Amino acid sequence: MKPNLFSIATKELHQDAFIAWLVQWADPKNASYDETLHRLGITFVKALLAKRYPVTDEPLLKVRCGRQWENIDVYVEVETATVKYLIVIEDKTFTKKREGQLERYHLSGERWCKKFGAKLCCVYLKTGSESQKSLNLIKKDGFATFDRKDFIAILDQYPSSGSDILTDFRVRLHQLQMAHDAFETTQLGQWDDACWIGFYQYLEKNLGIIDWNLVNPPSGASFWNAVLNWDYWNGFPVYLQIEQGKLCFKISYIDAEIDTELSKSELRNRWYEIVRKAAQRQNEDAIHRPNRFGVGDYMTTAVVNAADWLGDPKQNIDPVAVISRLRHYKNFLKSLLPNENHTIA
Repeated sequence: MKPNLFSIATKELHQDAFIAWLVQWADPKNASYDETLHRLGITFVKALLAKRYPVTDEPLLKVRCGRQWENIDVYVEVETATVKYLIVIEDKTFTKKREGQLERYHLSGERWCKKFGAKLCCVYLKTGSESQKSLNLIKKDGFATFDRKDFIAILDQYPSSGSDILTDFRVRLHQLQMAHDAFETTQLGQWDDACWIGFYQYLEKNLGIIDWNLVNPPSGASFWNAVLNWDYWNGFPVYLQIEQGKLCFKISYIDAEIDTELSKSELRNRWYEIVRKAAQRQNEDAIHRPNRFGVGDYMTTAVVNAADWLGDPKQNIDPVAVISRLRHYKNFLKSLLPNENHTIA
């Protein structure tokens, strides 16, 4: 493939620089250098503002951009004939926010806006992928989300730009999107991390799940997991979790709503017996004991192999059939719960 600057320069600092570069083109004084980039810059800035405020037709009289003020990745001062804005951009590729980070940035922006009579627009710009649960928490911090598809939609409006920098960035975003969409057209046994992430995002929209993220167990290789539900059995969370392949029946010891004298292994064994006996009664032959039992805060009590719920590893995914099977196993788990136990998803 043709060398791509942003396939090499993948760090967030490089993306910060691109964002600041693109924003600077929106300033009227830069129109004479490249009219297409100037119009794209305006479109980008207005798209950021539109995440918080009604779309304005007013021309941008001044656009000033900088980096690392108050540790903010990118900040933008925008002036029209009637309004002054401050855009605070937290830029992320594949990482997530740090504790208290967005609250501090929002507070810094509020203080600046109060001092200079401006309106604040905080944007969490993400070109990687992040679960909807995580993004919802970001919105609670006062930040609107601007994702990879938002960026692609804007850049694709200006395909004829002669800028190699812009072309490389647009191609890179398309490559990322194609990698995440590839779960639909790739044999199940050939799925990589991006396919699993794309599949989990598909489940978010079409099944409804609790969360998905990267797990780094202390005793093994990392994997992408998805938690499908969060129910309670006698005060203990019980749930289904996809572990980048097998579908696991889990029980949480650490998140219990009650005090217990049971040891972790005793709790695990009791839930396993309930699952095992119900599977036997209902002829759920695909549900079986894991290769080994662990003892921890989150314990696997039974598993369904990937081929039995996802499909033949030599075939492509049948999304409708997979959704149906996952719903079946969620309903099976719910059938094991006392009626008074509350349920999430």
